[in-house]
Amino acid sequence: MDFNSDAVFGFAYNQSGLIPAIVQSAESKRVLMMAWMNQESLLKTIELGETVFYSRSRNALWHKGETSGNVQKVVSIEVDCDSDALLIQVHETGPACHNGTESCFDTATLFEVQD
Repeated sequence: MDFNSDAVFGFAYNQSGLIPAIVQSAESKRVLMMAWMNQESLLKTIELGETVFYSRSRNALWHKGETSGNVQKVVSIEVDCDSDALLIQVHETGPACHNGTESCFDTATLFEVQD
């Protein structure tokens, strides 16, 4: 695996030291969830090869699937052109959402163009 760990320190984290991470299925390309990462969780994600996020409500790291078993194995991590958002492609082993749905975006459709 090619990775320069110094790169994570150059990202445009927000005032709380966080960066949004969009998680996408490597197979279906469906967006599964959005969560926050800090430098520590990003480095831990790379070290483990599984997603680790930062929980703002608990003020702690959160290893996805640690209690549910629904881990996300990382395939790739990309940074956007402004270095202020991440796209993480994963192989998932269960639902991404704590509600038990495949995606956290399965709750409601706000707008959809009808053919």
